[in-house]
Amino acid sequence: MAKKTSVIAVANHKGGCGKTTTVVNLSAELARMGLSVLIIDLDPQANASLHIGKKHPSEVPITCAELLLSEIEKLPQSIHDDTNIDGVSLIYGSLALGKTEDELKDDVPRPSEELRDKIKPLHGIYDVILIDCPPSLKLLTSNALAAATHLIIPIESGSQYGMYGVTDLMKLVEKIKRINPELELIGALLVRHDERQTVCKLIEASAKDQIGKLIDVRIPTSTKVNQSAIAQMSLHALDRTAKFHVNFGAWQKLSPSN
Repeated sequence: MAKKTSVIAVANHKGGCGKTTTVVNLSAELARMGLSVLIIDLDPQANASLHIGKKHPSEVPITCAELLLSEIEKLPQSIHDDTNIDGVSLIYGSLALGKTEDELKDDVPRPSEELRDKIKPLHGIYDVILIDCPPSLKLLTSNALAAATHLIIPIESGSQYGMYGVTDLMKLVEKIKRINPELELIGALLVRHDERQTVCKLIEASAKDQIGKLIDVRIPTSTKVNQSAIAQMSLHALDRTAKFHVNFGAWQKLSPSN
């Protein structure tokens, strides 16, 4: 029997809220559990690609930008199995994704469904596909939500602006459910959270109220996050005692066998 593939979009309108950090380290933990994992970097900044890729995105002939605008036959060429995290494959992001949205609008009959159509052949091949979304609610994020089976919303708990744009994101999710009714919200993931701080308590309460579900994991502030990005490593590879790693043990429930 073919394996079931979970496609998890990690999305939030706000920049700097931990989307890429979540994607990279969640992929590493899932791979350590023995799951086959693919990251799709749908962000023009390509930070996930710069973190785990062994090439610079500018050196890659078929990135997400080319894949979205090309025939499906180019899908195998877009997938890179040799990355900085064992067991994690990558479809690179690219600055060209900034132009891709306009071209999709002009040239594709159903511009929000192009990614879903392109990655259909990967269902049953990977256990988990993680999509790193850009900090916007435009067509790239719509494509991610239309292709996803699950959604994680990272929230910067330590910022008074942590909930910025969440209402608009939830409206987009409801709109996308018209074409992807199976999209399931896993919940909000509180990042840079310190339960001793009043602002974090307020953001937590607001996230629960506006989003409805909180993931039972809290990610504290750590300088090791930036260190791991600079070293192009996962947090676990950098420091096996890091709280980020220990907490992500809770992600076992995302295994398709559970």
